[in-house]
Amino acid sequence: MLFYLRASTVIVSLPLLLLSLPLQAASFFSQVASTAPPGISPLHHQLLQLAPSATPEALRLAAQSLSCADPTAERLAVIDYSLPSTEPRLWVFDLHRHKLLFEELVSHGQGSGDALAEVFSNTPESHQSSIGLFRTMNSYYGRNGYSLRLDGLEPEVNDLAFERAIVIHGADYVSDDFIAQTGRLGRSHGCPAVREDITYPLIDSLKENQYVFAYYPDEEWLATSQFLRCPNDNARHLAQR
Repeated sequence: MLFYLRASTVIVSLPLLLLSLPLQAASFFSQVASTAPPGISPLHHQLLQLAPSATPEALRLAAQSLSCADPTAERLAVIDYSLPSTEPRLWVFDLHRHKLLFEELVSHGQGSGDALAEVFSNTPESHQSSIGLFRTMNSYYGRNGYSLRLDGLEPEVNDLAFERAIVIHGADYVSDDFIAQTGRLGRSHGCPAVREDITYPLIDSLKENQYVFAYYPDEEWLATSQFLRCPNDNARHLAQR
């Protein structure tokens, strides 16, 4: 009788074992695939895996900036202003859970361009977008509804973002319908505005000491940004202020 029970246990367990083998193999190959190739940082590799449609150079520089400012950061948003406003160009990553949370349309400022953003500044009343690394602050309700304050971390590039009220907020001119009517998104006063439908969850995923990296291949910024040339104690000081 004991032998019969043991044999039955083996027979019952065998299908479960066979079912688990593909899962174990998938887990193994997933771990292998997650290993960064030579010359690519682990964070850059992670971003490439999660957002394969994003511009690789934008992700590389985002990873470089965040690694310099806060290597243990939990959330990162990347905006690629080199893409037209008709394409998704905002990605929000949960770095600790290895998840892409959002892939979205995002507006640029009226002073930065039409369908393509080409001019950026740190100047009040310019209605231009700013590039570089930002740290998120608190959420609040303002004239554009639920919004997220941004603290620009790069002197003379985006450090007047708070003074300029450059915030993430929802807008009715960020939609596929608006693109169909005009051939582009509507434009803000410099804020990265998003679809109204996702304003609350997107802002809540990023608020309070997370990071936003806005990319454009601006030669002067690429050559001088302190966050793109770590190790740099000065850059870390700016990020920790």
